[in-house]
Amino acid sequence: MRPYHQIPIQECGEPLVPIPLKKFAVEFPHPYEKLGAPYGEHSPYFLRQSVVDNLIAAQNYLQILHPDWHIQIFDAYRPVAVQQFMVNYAFCEALRDRRLIGIELSEIQRQEIWQEVYKIWAEPSLDEKTPPPHSTGAAVDVTLVDDRGKIVDMGSPIDELSDRSLPDYYLNSDRPQAQQYHANRLLLQNVLEKAGFKRNPREWWHFSFGDQMWAWLNNQTNQDTKFVARYGRLI
Repeated sequence: MRPYHQIPIQECGEPLVPIPLKKFAVEFPHPYEKLGAPYGEHSPYFLRQSVVDNLIAAQNYLQILHPDWHIQIFDAYRPVAVQQFMVNYAFCEALRDRRLIGIELSEIQRQEIWQEVYKIWAEPSLDEKTPPPHSTGAAVDVTLVDDRGKIVDMGSPIDELSDRSLPDYYLNSDRPQAQQYHANRLLLQNVLEKAGFKRNPREWWHFSFGDQMWAWLNNQTNQDTKFVARYGRLI
């Protein structure tokens, strides 16, 4: 259980709708589809209607600050089956990076690696009370593309299993390049949060609107208001 799982879900029934991809930068094929993730008939480029509306608003805010810049959609709706696939993939990648072999792991080693994986990846729970955020259609992974069509450097790639994924990792660095990484992350945060999103405290790229994490984060800063989640798991 994560802290935000204490938040009750009052499903509003809002539909998943396609993201108008022409308004954004998008990678084709989708990053996880290239790995073989089992989306089946479901598209990763869908979100709940209000989330799409807010994403468009964030893109409009970005254009005011930086004309011809775009939010790049890395990932959006993710069925639980895809969550399971990606969790398993991340575990295998962690083994490869450490030059370890799964069948040779001690139980302690195995648990340590799973702990690292779950710092980034939500557990692929089928419990309706603890849905992975992306399975609700309320979460989106994003970065920025500048007016030359180049991905803005955030100091670490999306999904990296390291402390560099923490949003404020570069906050106190006195290196000019690190300060620029932090400024880029702040820009991304500012345009998304101006549109109503909340950022995952552990991932600079992950933002959500209307799910348990969003409600929990709002409750941390609005003690007089009790937010609940409006979106639960869809598939």
